[in-house]
Amino acid sequence: MEDRTQYISPEKADELKAEKKDLKENKIPGLAKRIDEARQMGDLSENAEYHAAREDLAWTQSRVKEIDSILERSTVLGVRKSTGNVTLGSIVTVKVLATKKEREYTIVGAQEADPAAGKISNESPLGSAFFGKSKGDVVSVNLPAGVQEYEIVRVK
Repeated sequence: MEDRTQYISPEKADELKAEKKDLKENKIPGLAKRIDEARQMGDLSENAEYHAAREDLAWTQSRVKEIDSILERSTVLGVRKSTGNVTLGSIVTVKVLATKKEREYTIVGAQEADPAAGKISNESPLGSAFFGKSKGDVVSVNLPAGVQEYEIVRVK
């Protein structure tokens, strides 16, 4: 597995820290209690509640480790100064040249990508094509549907 830095917003870092805190302070103790209660029911070999609680605990502990790993290898973005070029955190308005329709994208790190919400990763084909470009630039992107051309209309 490649160990490269990822970028996250301060909001995403806070969200991950809050999730980790909830898992450690609420979910894990609750699962430990479920395991203890199931253990007291007797025969563990046929105790579905015991096995389900153990699986849930293993998943939860794994998620805590995953969050730690994400936070450890991520760089939290600071306040972004507008340079006119597309960078992490930029809100980019582009015109699809084939349809003349405008679309708006926010360039985010891979952890926050949500294409349906207009948040695209700087590592995605679109995000990497827009990265470093500025207003007026025309960008060709090779997508599964074919080559698509975009004109950068605005960079915030």
